[in-house]
Amino acid sequence: MLMGELASILDTQLSASGHSALSDRLFETRRLSIELAAPLSAEDMVVQAMEDASPTKWHLAHTTWFFETFVLTPCLSGYPLFDEAFNYCFNSYYEHQGPRQPRPKRGLLTRPSLDRVLAYRQHVDLALAQLLAEHTNAPPAFIHTLEVGIHHEQQHQELMLTDILSLFAANPLRPTYRPAQPRSVPALSEPPRWIDFAGGVYQIGHEGKDFAWDNEEPRHDALLRPFRLADRLVTNREWLEFVADGGYEAATLWLSDGWAVIGRENWHAPLYWESRDGEWFEMSLEGLQPLSLDAPVAHVSYYEADAFARWSGKRLPTEFEWEVAAAEAPKQGNFLGTAALRPMPATAEPDGSPRQMFGDVWEWTQSAYLPYPGYRAPEGALGEYNGKFMVGQHVLRGGSCVTPQDHIRPSYRNFFYPHQRWQFLGLRLASEVA
Repeated sequence: MLMGELASILDTQLSASGHSALSDRLFETRRLSIELAAPLSAEDMVVQAMEDASPTKWHLAHTTWFFETFVLTPCLSGYPLFDEAFNYCFNSYYEHQGPRQPRPKRGLLTRPSLDRVLAYRQHVDLALAQLLAEHTNAPPAFIHTLEVGIHHEQQHQELMLTDILSLFAANPLRPTYRPAQPRSVPALSEPPRWIDFAGGVYQIGHEGKDFAWDNEEPRHDALLRPFRLADRLVTNREWLEFVADGGYEAATLWLSDGWAVIGRENWHAPLYWESRDGEWFEMSLEGLQPLSLDAPVAHVSYYEADAFARWSGKRLPTEFEWEVAAAEAPKQGNFLGTAALRPMPATAEPDGSPRQMFGDVWEWTQSAYLPYPGYRAPEGALGEYNGKFMVGQHVLRGGSCVTPQDHIRPSYRNFFYPHQRWQFLGLRLASEVA
């Protein structure tokens, strides 16, 4: 089945499901996944470059499996499974659902074919349209599960792009996901401004009735000392100064585990940076491009971000400081919808408010990924979504240039292990108020 045929089918389903806001969002999200995969060949979609990444074909199938498993099977009477073997192939980490293909070996799934995966998506989408048509007054539990599925697929849309970047960066031909787009990139001449925030007791966590992940709750008090936050993200130009000053060779700047990682992995610069004849380039979704000096640095691990902050005489913000600062910034920025597909330089804000709080790069915080006071994981399989990962990772905030904009909110908590850097991961600096 061709990608265009499936997109056309999705348009039909959108009409058939009653034009409700929820069904519109569902099928628009499903269609976007197909659009993001359209520039790729069938060969591109079956390979994974490393254990953290997954093939595009697997993402397309897994997000479909999620709806089949957690929405259709329990909610649509008489729903026929597309293929019983797909539970093993496309389950990710849900122990409730039984054994699964090991994550590092997802690239071995040359079968089922791409055509069969696309037929699987059609099968499930038709059933979702039928289910929505039958549930014009759906119970809250059903609506919540469908919302989880939509936001889950948005997470995988971001992963599709970062995983294909990982694959293309490992290819000696340096292929492009799309041709380079002409754009005007403003120069960033001034150093960051520093914004002071008062200490006190602040409310942290999700507020209201809109969708949020369980790890954003419960809302609770956090005591903060006065702090200062840079008004923009750290740039490639500033990172080059760190590299030139021997930042990757100075053991005193590094956490012990980080020093071990950069020695073992031979890191001397952010992931995807390349030096050629004294000039720096960066692999992007538009292929190998000259390093954009005033764009935010991306693809750096927590260890690198922490070392840079020490070198700067600053530190990383806590996730609570970040959330307090984000409350004063509009939820605008360089997201997937801008189609830049890479971090962009900060623009001027005449009122002196924080810049780049949302989009461009996920921002490392110094906060360990832990449950909020009073947190309880939901019951059942969906309780495995966040709670069981609350150890050994750090929180990131704000979204990136490949995050759908309506997926993000100030309370959103992303999390990665401190050595990981294949996502669009960057930083802004913080300090105490003198």
